[in-house]
Amino acid sequence: MTSERAGRRRWLGRLLGTAAVAVGGVWLAGCGETKPAFNGIDLTGADYAQGFDLPDQFGQRRTLADFRGKVVVVFFGYTQCPDVCPTSLAELAEAKRLLGADGERLQGIFISVDPERDTPEIMRAYMASFDPTFLALRATPEELPALAKAFKVYYKKVPGSTPTSYTMDHSAGSYVYDTQGRLRLYHRYGSGAQALASDVKRLLDEAR
Repeated sequence: MTSERAGRRRWLGRLLGTAAVAVGGVWLAGCGETKPAFNGIDLTGADYAQGFDLPDQFGQRRTLADFRGKVVVVFFGYTQCPDVCPTSLAELAEAKRLLGADGERLQGIFISVDPERDTPEIMRAYMASFDPTFLALRATPEELPALAKAFKVYYKKVPGSTPTSYTMDHSAGSYVYDTQGRLRLYHRYGSGAQALASDVKRLLDEAR
């Protein structure tokens, strides 16, 4: 055997034995172990965005523990948002549809950053226009700063032409929790319904 051919064989052996090879979007390690490739940013083990205890649009207090067995997607926004919020909620509703029967195990949670205007009545009508199973939660104006800090969410009131016509700048991504209530992923705004549905399916499959 020539030294060149022997060198190629040694290089191939090292590659297959120690490196991870990406095949079809899944990382295959040399020992045969597979690691899922999520579309969202993997936040497994993060020490923030650990939960909430807030009333929903029907007056019932909600925590992550209420949704054990479901994948929970949490998005911060406000009902008078002109584009980001309705787009994100529409994509979440579409992701649920794409999941078929598994869509019943996806729970959408909207948390308002505008508690001054987002009354329970307004939030009930708003969520019903996307999916009747989605819940809208509301912190008081006094509670909201600590909640936003705990989730590393940015929000800021932008004055309008009248005291009540202001808008809200705010973070635009979504947090995704697995069926045990553990923070797993962050989906950036505009990632799309298909990407979200794929990640939700992967998390549901983990629990089967």
